[in-house]
Amino acid sequence: MTVGLLIISHNRIGAELLSTASATLGVCPLATAVLPVMPDSDPEALVAKARHMVAELEQGDGVLVLTDVYGSTPSNIANRLSDCKQVRVVAGLNLPMLIRVLNYPRLSLPELVEKAISGGRNGILLCPTGAEEEEE
Repeated sequence: MTVGLLIISHNRIGAELLSTASATLGVCPLATAVLPVMPDSDPEALVAKARHMVAELEQGDGVLVLTDVYGSTPSNIANRLSDCKQVRVVAGLNLPMLIRVLNYPRLSLPELVEKAISGGRNGILLCPTGAEEEEE
């Protein structure tokens, strides 16, 4: 068994990130679902749909929920799932985070949470300018 992955994000951001990560890796090794939150979506209806998705993804090892902006509607929907057993929510979804998660499909839920956080954090870098490169 493996951890399930649910992505809850604004519009189609989650679907596009998942598509890109899967194409990069050549596979999507986790049972995954995406819940897009559109501007005209009913948040209460989406909470019910998200709970159903968690139930479908849960295979005994838990479900990792990734969401984009903490405090936003997708994040608020995701955080309503934290009362479900074996669900952990990480906000700040970006492509490095998602690729890191998908690279470690056999990890436990707590270990996968750590990989998500480190992947997201370590994927943010200040790129050197041409002038900085010349100084070195």
